[in-house]
Amino acid sequence: MLRTVEINSRNANDVELRRLYETAFPEQEQIPYDDLIYLLDAMDIDYTAYYEEDMLVGLTMVLRLPKYNWGWYFAVRDELRGKGIGQGILTTVLNKYSEGNPFVIDIESPLQADAPNPEQRKRRHAFYLRNGMRDTGTSRSWDGLTFTILTNSDEPFTQQDYDDIVAELRAVWENMPGEKD
Repeated sequence: MLRTVEINSRNANDVELRRLYETAFPEQEQIPYDDLIYLLDAMDIDYTAYYEEDMLVGLTMVLRLPKYNWGWYFAVRDELRGKGIGQGILTTVLNKYSEGNPFVIDIESPLQADAPNPEQRKRRHAFYLRNGMRDTGTSRSWDGLTFTILTNSDEPFTQQDYDDIVAELRAVWENMPGEKD
């Protein structure tokens, strides 16, 4: 049975959580963890850690916005993948956001011809589709990566919708203290 712990700026600097975040995502897709901790106070982010007994098994971060819930990060410990834990976490998340604003995620596109991990991308895309998400037909490219946008809603989702999501993050990011890339 999955146990959840809500993470905030006071308990986010946990070594295990930080390690999972920093190893689960390619570096170019990560916000520096210290900046992420700052954003927990600056934005409406549901950062959740998932445990089986006392073992950290995964994490999610969902940015709650006026029109959408953006599934920002979703990770399962590498050695636990393929054991149903990710499906359990995704089910928990989709149930949490089944009412109200649509849940939206962007994943590395399975259609990017020059991708270094095409099979992983196809499996990830199929996983989300099997578990209640649909491909919006919308994508974006950034830093040589192409992302496909998925949602749990039947409502149309456009490039402008995605641009609006990113604009909200950018507005906070540009006003953060310290240097940014």
